[in-house]
Amino acid sequence: MKYPGPNHYEKAFCRWLIDNRVSYIAVDEQKRAIMGKSKIKSFDFLIYPPAQQTIVAEVKGRAFDGKSLAKLTRMQCWVTTDDVEGLSRWQRVFGHSHLAIFVFAYRMKNIDIDLDGRETYDFDGHRYLFFAVKLQDYCRFMKMRSPKWKTVNLSAENFRKCAVQMQNLIL
Repeated sequence: MKYPGPNHYEKAFCRWLIDNRVSYIAVDEQKRAIMGKSKIKSFDFLIYPPAQQTIVAEVKGRAFDGKSLAKLTRMQCWVTTDDVEGLSRWQRVFGHSHLAIFVFAYRMKNIDIDLDGRETYDFDGHRYLFFAVKLQDYCRFMKMRSPKWKTVNLSAENFRKCAVQMQNLIL
């Protein structure tokens, strides 16, 4: 089976959607959308959960090398300001009938980890955990991480407030 996206995080997430029988469209990054004369950074998936609004999702892959998920610390959740701007523009294009989210796909680097009751997903010899943060929540709490690299981040406390496991959002 051919999976979308150039990285294993997007491939794992795609397979998770398939295994959970969630309808979706994967966006080909090589065919970036053009609105008028300005380009909008593409997103990764349009997701169609049953009886819910359509989701516009940008997947961000991160490795997790901690020993426990109990307090959701050490969960890297940085994105670029281009990611925020692109997803914000798509939210405006699609309107209130769509929900824009960041999907943080964490690949567990340790085998023996306290999952604190959270559900993981095994794909291609790796274990993943998928969290969603609504764009509006991310924008409300984001702080500059690196002006040089144009990245923003959520504190651990705000990540705990905003992040939900994908299965809790759409299943």
